[in-house]
Amino acid sequence: MAIAYTSCYHFGFLITNKMTGKYLITTDNWFMAPDGKQYNAVWGEVEIVNDSILGIKTNARSSNWFAKIGNENNHVIVAGCQIHYSIKCENKPNIGITSDHRVTDAGCQKFERPTQIYIVE
Repeated sequence: MAIAYTSCYHFGFLITNKMTGKYLITTDNWFMAPDGKQYNAVWGEVEIVNDSILGIKTNARSSNWFAKIGNENNHVIVAGCQIHYSIKCENKPNIGITSDHRVTDAGCQKFERPTQIYIVE
C-alpha cells in the first residue's frame, strides 16, 4: 500500500508518470455522484491529466493537474488541489456498512453507517 498526501499546486508534475493503477482517493470536499449520493472519496483506475481535459486553459490560480478516476466512458475528474490522500489499492474497498464512532460529552457513541466511497468501474 502506498499513501501520498497531496495539497500543493505544483505536486502534480511529480506524480504524473508514477501514479498508475487503482487508488482510493479522499477529497477535501464532498461531491455529488450520478446516484444522487454525496461522497468524499472515490476508487478506481487513475490517470493523471492536465487542464486540457477540461477543454479550457486554467489560470495560474487554478489547479493545473487533475486525476481522472475510472474508464473512458465512466469517470470522475478531481482537481489535484482537492485530493487529500491517495491510497494505492488494487482491490475494491468495502462499500457496505462500516462501524464508526462519535465522541461527545456523554462519552463515545458507536454506530454503523454506509461508506462514503464512490466506486468507478
